[in-house]
Amino acid sequence: MTDGRLAGKTVLITGGASGIGLATAERALACGAHVAIGDVDAAAGERAAREHPGLHFVRLDVTSDASWEQAVDDVRTRFRRLDGLVNSAGIFIIGDVERLSLDDWRRTMAVNADGVFLGCRHGVRVMKDHGGSIVNLSSVSGIVGGHNVVAYNASKGAVRLLTKSVALHCAKERYGIRCNSVHPTFVDTPMYQATLALSRNPEKMRAALTAQVPLGRVAQPREVADAIVYLLSDESAFVTGSELVIDGGLSAQ
Repeated sequence: MTDGRLAGKTVLITGGASGIGLATAERALACGAHVAIGDVDAAAGERAAREHPGLHFVRLDVTSDASWEQAVDDVRTRFRRLDGLVNSAGIFIIGDVERLSLDDWRRTMAVNADGVFLGCRHGVRVMKDHGGSIVNLSSVSGIVGGHNVVAYNASKGAVRLLTKSVALHCAKERYGIRCNSVHPTFVDTPMYQATLALSRNPEKMRAALTAQVPLGRVAQPREVADAIVYLLSDESAFVTGSELVIDGGLSAQ
């Protein structure tokens, strides 16, 4: 995918210093877009920008309204417009309803749900005069429940319906802004690797997770990134309020 599918478009990607966010940034650059990544990890974001010529980094704490306003305005000032927003920043904390602390619940909801809400609000603010595309990273866990990921389930389920509400609002107001959600299963990212490392037997856990996927493997970040690029591009001009599931058949069982 090294064509001009996103030529002339400016895209901001949160959580863009690593994982799915960085993979999406790489694919968007290859497709001709002007790309900015936002991340709370300044060192990682600046390193990614150095390693990928043309990539612009802005520090962004997705839980802060003021940080969002500054980051979005920085991108718009630098590139004169914003055409696409990918809300990819997220955290994953294991815990069931009896054992998860209230602090971890609130932290998960702040990043995964509040961060997407704020992103959508500021994305709409700067795109409503000319249109655009918002892509929100939910998860297969926003569709299917898990006994020990109560906060993650709740936050990703919130993203799923938040996306539909934003899509309908923008359609009603005739803003020309589309909003869709993406729902991957296990993806080989630093967050996935960190989760494995926390287990008593990482290889056993890896095998157990892989066994849940009918295709027999976890996804690679670029496989999710390619789907996001489709939703950012004009090829998906009639797609809004949808959920694109990228789970190797897991939720079909």
